[in-house]
Amino acid sequence: MTESNLIDLPEAVTSLIGLSQYLQTATFDVENSYAYNTLAATQNANPLFWDDEVAQELTAGRILPPTTLSLWMRPHYWEPGADGEQVALQVHFDLKKVFDLPEAVMTDNTIIFYEPVRSGDRISNSQVLKSVSGPKTTKLGSGRFWVIDVEFKNQRDELVGIESYTGFGYRRSTEGASS
Repeated sequence: MTESNLIDLPEAVTSLIGLSQYLQTATFDVENSYAYNTLAATQNANPLFWDDEVAQELTAGRILPPTTLSLWMRPHYWEPGADGEQVALQVHFDLKKVFDLPEAVMTDNTIIFYEPVRSGDRISNSQVLKSVSGPKTTKLGSGRFWVIDVEFKNQRDELVGIESYTGFGYRRSTEGASS
């Protein structure tokens, strides 16, 4: 992010860039049923996920498909004792509120995998705001782009992955709108 972009950002935002926020640990252990549902939905027959001998040879035992990583950051909409609606990617919703941008889309998503996730692991994650752009106007409207990394670790504090989201929070253009 350039210095000029930092100038037009509120201190409440610039002070959060690079900080780990919203550390949470999944309320349940990783389990194979999530993997099987995902594999069935995508018709993924990779023997690494279905055959114990192949899994033992390649990864020293069964692992979950790497693409299931974000399952462990998604809270259930409701849980006993939870206060209000539970959402994933809270930093994204915070930015929408700070900038008063009612609409948003994710424009990019990348994942870097590290240690494999195995059944029985307990995954924790935290969110790191990496950058926020200056004001931009697109076909959707006027707003800002932001990049948020979600860092995932297992119960041994080993990094299992980093998922990076680029979002665009915006206010729809009123040009051409009828009343």
